[in-house]
Amino acid sequence: MMHKEKELTKSDVEFIEGEFINIKQSTVRSVEGGHIELQQVGALSIDGERIEVTQGAAGILRGHDMNLNQSISAVTAADNVSLNFSLSPMCISREQTTASRSAVGLMAAKEIKSDNTSAFLLISNKVEGNVTTLLDWKSALALGAVFGGLWGFVSLLFNRK
Repeated sequence: MMHKEKELTKSDVEFIEGEFINIKQSTVRSVEGGHIELQQVGALSIDGERIEVTQGAAGILRGHDMNLNQSISAVTAADNVSLNFSLSPMCISREQTTASRSAVGLMAAKEIKSDNTSAFLLISNKVEGNVTTLLDWKSALALGAVFGGLWGFVSLLFNRK
């Protein structure tokens, strides 16, 4: 469906495309548009200029400016990302990521501003605020060396003829 402005409530849609999209309490397979607002929505793929998700779940989010509030996203990729009480196993940002009381697996950005956020691995030029990380660059390098050594050893054992 192609629409300039579209508002959906309590529906199940395969694909929706438009300039201004507002969806509430629905499931959508794919959303593409300029300004996308989602409230209590489950979506597989969301692609837009400005994306705002409140209490939603998404597989892949791509855009310019992204705001997740009490939401879950498998992969979040944007120029600027804002996470508030959200979970994202992979959050990649070209410019800035702002995270407040969120949990992130891999967080990568030029600049990260954080308030009581947890991350498995954090990659950034500049970090401001309180971030709890499981791995820093030294422990990530050591963990990679251990897994590489184990992989090589197991490969040697199974390649014997």
